[in-house]
Amino acid sequence: MDSQTDRARFCCFTNFSLWIDPLDTETYSITVLLTDYRNYTMNSLNLATSDRDYYSAKKTPELKTFSKRMYLALSGIGDPSGPEFKNAIQCLYALAYGVRSICKQQASNFVVPKLEALWWVCSENHFSEIPKSQWQWKLLIQMPEFVSSDIVEQAKMDVIKKAGEAVKEIGFESLSEGSCVQILHIGPYSEELPTIQTMKAFISEHGLSEHGLHHEIYLSDPRKSPPERLKTILRQPVS
Repeated sequence: MDSQTDRARFCCFTNFSLWIDPLDTETYSITVLLTDYRNYTMNSLNLATSDRDYYSAKKTPELKTFSKRMYLALSGIGDPSGPEFKNAIQCLYALAYGVRSICKQQASNFVVPKLEALWWVCSENHFSEIPKSQWQWKLLIQMPEFVSSDIVEQAKMDVIKKAGEAVKEIGFESLSEGSCVQILHIGPYSEELPTIQTMKAFISEHGLSEHGLHHEIYLSDPRKSPPERLKTILRQPVS
């Protein structure tokens, strides 16, 4: 990833108030939304704390196992600094907040979890050697166990007029990665390569092989954290 990717991701977060709509009867500005966030988190399921094992990693490689979880998922191809990637994030978050709004009405409120992404290229070469126009990605936001496919479909109907037809392309999918090697990367997305190489060395030294897609979980809010303090979990399924 490079500095343009950093800026694109930063733009997606800084435009938070423009495209994240909780779809309640009120229309929240960013200030009201953040105030509401502080209020409802006290009585809401927060996967970052209830599923801490999933949303934490050490600065050195470690082998962990992850069971099946459910996600909102939207796939695409192209430069992560381009408009398609940004629009995909907007749509995914719009639907996630639509799902949360329905669950809130059913007394099953939750904090919308961290953004995640699976990355791959149709080549044996590393990302850095492939044109960004050929990068493929699947954006993910994990959903709590009480979220059903019916709730997701209802939320799509609620948000489609505001978020656009692309919402129809969002899937409700399971992912069961099993054994994974993971590491915490601290710093700009553009400087992930040395951390990835450390993880790959661990995989090789322990006689493991990569078996699945490169997985990233974005723990930090780029609006509040300088690039050198951004925290990203890098996770690689292995066998």
